[in-house]
Amino acid sequence: MELFFPKEIREGETRVPLVPSIASKFSALGAEITVEAGFGASVKIADSEYEKAGCKITPDRKSALAKADIILRLSPPPGEEISATKKGAIHISYLDPFFNLERVKKLAKAGASAICMEMIPRTTIAQKMDALSSQANLAGYVAVLQAVNKLDKIAPMMMTPAGTLSPAKVFIIGAGVAGLQAIATAKRLGARVEAFDTRPVVEEQVCSLGAKFLKIDLGETGQTDGGYAKELTPEQLELQRQGMAKACAQADIVITTAQLFGRKAPVLIKSDVIDGMMPGSVVVDMAAETGGNVEGSKPGEEVVQNGVTIIGASNLAGCVPLDASQMYASNLFNFVDHFWDKEAKTFNLNREDEIIAGSLLTHDGEIVNETIKEKAG
Repeated sequence: MELFFPKEIREGETRVPLVPSIASKFSALGAEITVEAGFGASVKIADSEYEKAGCKITPDRKSALAKADIILRLSPPPGEEISATKKGAIHISYLDPFFNLERVKKLAKAGASAICMEMIPRTTIAQKMDALSSQANLAGYVAVLQAVNKLDKIAPMMMTPAGTLSPAKVFIIGAGVAGLQAIATAKRLGARVEAFDTRPVVEEQVCSLGAKFLKIDLGETGQTDGGYAKELTPEQLELQRQGMAKACAQADIVITTAQLFGRKAPVLIKSDVIDGMMPGSVVVDMAAETGGNVEGSKPGEEVVQNGVTIIGASNLAGCVPLDASQMYASNLFNFVDHFWDKEAKTFNLNREDEIIAGSLLTHDGEIVNETIKEKAG
């Protein structure tokens, strides 16, 4: 089978979906690997490195798309490239299906078998394929660094002959993958950390990292089978906002990570809470691209309100593109390898498997994922 990795063309994207060390693993499967010329430029990897790993280099993107049996990329494909792919080709990438149903319809019309990396089930066997988690891990790390770089004080306690400097206070909302990494990073920098999550089950994880868990009585909460926090009622959201307001007022840094898969992020911090924070403090809204947890945040921009800097986080994992590319490439390889027929040297699109069943959006000209099919009408 011929696998093609096109160069990323989305503005501002620094990551790539393949690095030479992972390319060697793909080649070892017996697949024919082609990458577009200049593929690794954003992470300073020369074409010659990919050639050494067994890849063919092509300057002809359109022809490679038309011939490939499997197309693997990071960003969702532009519409004109969907129609240019071979009928029956397997397409694997982020697809953002809930917010771009037209793209899903185009993939179905083109006869592509579209696999959505965001919809890989959160099961034990699929952990090594879970790109959302691998990228969120890095994003949580970068969010803390961005906040600390904007703060007008240091993170750790420091005892000097001139006096003692108190540690920065960090409040993290959400203890999923990104939130836990943010907690760990802030603690490593010496900050005093407090965290909140609607799922009481994560309290032990928060405390194990050395942070204090903020308890707010919201009534019945929990998490979905996929490990995501359940959506709160308007009344619960208001209780949460009130409970967090005091923690925000005392914090030097606030990092919000709350996202609802397939839906707009909940607004957790309103303008009045920002106005109650100390001038010079910093808020990082990690959900800015999906609607925002912080009122007034803007994706990819910094806003200053009443002396408080609000960072609308955008592609945080892309701030460390080499490691992010390594992890995403590994996720792709683990997915392909799991379904690779070693004897026939082909990809087995086993629709009975729960991983394929959960992540396959289109096949044989139809939308086959029931949730997306329902949203698409």
